[in-house]
Amino acid sequence: MGSAPNCFNEDLAPIEISLLDLLSGRQAMLKLSLSATLAALSTAVVLTGCSTTVEQRGNLPPPDEIAEIHPGKTTKDEVVKILGTPSSVGVFNDRSWYYISRRTSQFSFFDPALLDQQVFIVDFNDQDVVKAVDHKTLKDGKEISPVARTTPAPGRELSFLEQIVGNLGKFNGGGAAPASSSGGRAPGPNPQSEE
Repeated sequence: MGSAPNCFNEDLAPIEISLLDLLSGRQAMLKLSLSATLAALSTAVVLTGCSTTVEQRGNLPPPDEIAEIHPGKTTKDEVVKILGTPSSVGVFNDRSWYYISRRTSQFSFFDPALLDQQVFIVDFNDQDVVKAVDHKTLKDGKEISPVARTTPAPGRELSFLEQIVGNLGKFNGGGAAPASSSGGRAPGPNPQSEE
């Protein structure tokens, strides 16, 4: 009989796959999938830190408690029992009490945005009786811009080097307190004495 037909090209090198090659390929795939999982987890943690937070600050009394305060009848002590202590008191006199509440929203590290602000103002007369109760909201607020000027201070500006050189002789080099006339002991209680 004749020889069997050769269906393999003899120019091609035989492909040899060992068990060690298969295992190292699986380890590489495992490392790759573990790296991808850690990257996804890290990204999720970072994005969670960038979420928006809403904060409520201050004391906003419920409407039914505000309704219990009657101008001309309710005293300061009664207001404290009903509403609690105020968030702020008037700067120039203590006849105006402010109950301030504000809600802000902040995304990541950006400046917070003011969502809502409510202020209840309780004014008292000379006899510490409620004169008026007023309510202000965010719409009642006015935007102010501070003046950018600075007040000049007397003297002159010193450079960094002048400040360092100027301070060389101002410090005590010893570090220890001077001995007193009581035998070299420092002043203060002596726990070892038997008095």
